[in-house]
Amino acid sequence: MQVDWAGVFPAATTQFAADLSVDIGATQKVQDKLVREGVHGLIIMGTVGENNSLEADEKRAVLKAAVEAVAGRVPIIAGVSELDTKRAAAFARDAEKLGADGLMVLPAMVYVPTEDELVSHFRAVAQATSLPVMLYNNPPAYRVSIGVEALKKLSDQDNIVCLKESAPDTRRFTDLLNALGDRYLLFAGLDDVALEGLLLGARGWVSGLTNAFPKESLALYAAAQRGDLATALAIYRWFMPLLHLDAEHDLVQSIKLAEQIMGRGSERVRPPRYPLTGARRAEVSALVERAAASRPKLG
Repeated sequence: MQVDWAGVFPAATTQFAADLSVDIGATQKVQDKLVREGVHGLIIMGTVGENNSLEADEKRAVLKAAVEAVAGRVPIIAGVSELDTKRAAAFARDAEKLGADGLMVLPAMVYVPTEDELVSHFRAVAQATSLPVMLYNNPPAYRVSIGVEALKKLSDQDNIVCLKESAPDTRRFTDLLNALGDRYLLFAGLDDVALEGLLLGARGWVSGLTNAFPKESLALYAAAQRGDLATALAIYRWFMPLLHLDAEHDLVQSIKLAEQIMGRGSERVRPPRYPLTGARRAEVSALVERAAASRPKLG
């Protein structure tokens, strides 16, 4: 299966009303604005989209609304993050019916599998749908690493086409390309190693901070693509204090606070998360405000 996924795919936030019900209209507004500003695709209900804080019917409602809001302008990739394989396969089937263009599949939540169990989970979800699948590797967050041998075992599953690589060790990009060639598209998945990933062979970037600073994210990607390393480095160095937020456990709260400060969304999150308070809130707010006041001049 061939897909043309490339570019900046923000992991879009899910917006909540004051009573913490899903605010479909506000969520669609966030998605539409990102698309109009030029992003190349959207990840719906990833980590930043608070997938695991949503009820099953809410997930389907959010995806249905996203398909309506985006209206085919860019690919919509829906996060598949469930406690077990049966639930994940069921959501994959429903996501296809609802109009998703692809799936970003996570390991089963909570349980740490063996390699064979991990492979079986991914294969079962992929076989439940004809949609192209992006696997999501994030060992720091989910305690599971999708190794080269697992990817080799999955290489005969035609609709598994892409790997979102969020391990902080950028050597992974070269090791994966050396071991697997072009079998899988690679996407950088951790904001503060995004440029390294793009320079080492990633075709795209699944980004958190793009939610707050889309213009600069797109400019960084474009500079890397045209080989303008000086411009890419200037943007990246300006951006880095914010990009580090994506590697912290409170990344969702931090990104949503950044969205709110930039007038792009609300910081509301669902428990067990709570909005940032005290010194941490002051620290993140200062980072965002400093970045907004010193934005690089872009053409």
